[in-house]
Amino acid sequence: MAMRSQIYEWSNLAPLGAGATLQRRSTDLPVNIVTGTQLSIFTGGVGYNTTKPSETTATQFVVIEDIACTPDTGAAAKTANENGGAVQVRINTTEYFQNPDVTAMAGVTGLASPYPRGLAVTTPVASNLLKSFDLYPDVYVLPGQVWDILYTQQGATLSASSTACGVAVFVKYTLYDGPDALIANKLLELGITVNPANVDWYKRTLIEQQMGGGMA
Repeated sequence: MAMRSQIYEWSNLAPLGAGATLQRRSTDLPVNIVTGTQLSIFTGGVGYNTTKPSETTATQFVVIEDIACTPDTGAAAKTANENGGAVQVRINTTEYFQNPDVTAMAGVTGLASPYPRGLAVTTPVASNLLKSFDLYPDVYVLPGQVWDILYTQQGATLSASSTACGVAVFVKYTLYDGPDALIANKLLELGITVNPANVDWYKRTLIEQQMGGGMA
């Protein structure tokens, strides 16, 4: 397939609550993460990981469309969602989200973009937490670039005693490959948003032009 939607979910769960794992098990326990620690959800060595960093080849184009993570609602809550943090996008060596004064920041907090949506919280009042942040415009990863999603622990993670101490990150993106990646780059040059609908529109335009030329 030349164009496909992808999702990736990371959690800090691993066998015996230590290190990383390539597959999930119902018996996995949370790995302790020190407050303020920033780690890659793909190759950070904590919880569910992949075997190599995420990167695009010369014939690939990635559009990151959504990011979310477990929110930190304060230690006073003493609930499963008190240990959350913030999520950041990194392209090559550049982190996407910064403070207004262009200084480094942890990224989008789980309170702004919670995972899962509608998570029950008890502070400041009992409610279901909904997102207030949308990743717009989407983040483009050009051919040949290395990209990563970074999670920063903001609340204190409890000891590896139960899955209630776990945290998670959610990422949704679309991978364009081969001819669709070429079209994605062309749309970018034209200042047109890269999404499946516009890629299909450009394909139809090319076909119509070719048919019109052939009939002439």
